[in-house]
Amino acid sequence: MKHTFKAAVQWTAGAGESTKNPRSFSRNHEVTIAHKTQALQVSAAKPFRGDEALYNPEDLLLSALTSCHMMSYLYVCAQYQIEVLDYSDTAEGDLEVASDGSGSFKTVRLQPVVTIKNADQKEVALQLHEKANALCFIANSCNFEIVHNATIVVA
Repeated sequence: MKHTFKAAVQWTAGAGESTKNPRSFSRNHEVTIAHKTQALQVSAAKPFRGDEALYNPEDLLLSALTSCHMMSYLYVCAQYQIEVLDYSDTAEGDLEVASDGSGSFKTVRLQPVVTIKNADQKEVALQLHEKANALCFIANSCNFEIVHNATIVVA
């Protein structure tokens, strides 16, 4: 089964801006995604001369990974009849930039805190993060290490 997703990007040089000098143009742009009602206002990350108030590609990659992991995790919990009451995550990623300006993420740490109803399922709930990672479309598309530092809480 194949699914196609579509996104479009639009950037225009502002008055007085020129791409002849890498320090003289805005990185702010708009991303539209097919069938979505709102465009995303995006820029580069602040260290790369972007507007820190806007989303950046690194933010979006990290948010896609943590969101996909959560949805995969909830799916496998349902398969195992584990009732999840709450899920939160504070994900962090390490981006390394080389001297030539290229770079890549080397590690992302997901730190989910999951609240479940049944104490007898705590160990299984913890182990299911590995299964969720194996199912996650975004994780399967990444070439860097993804670490899961999960905590399971019983309500």
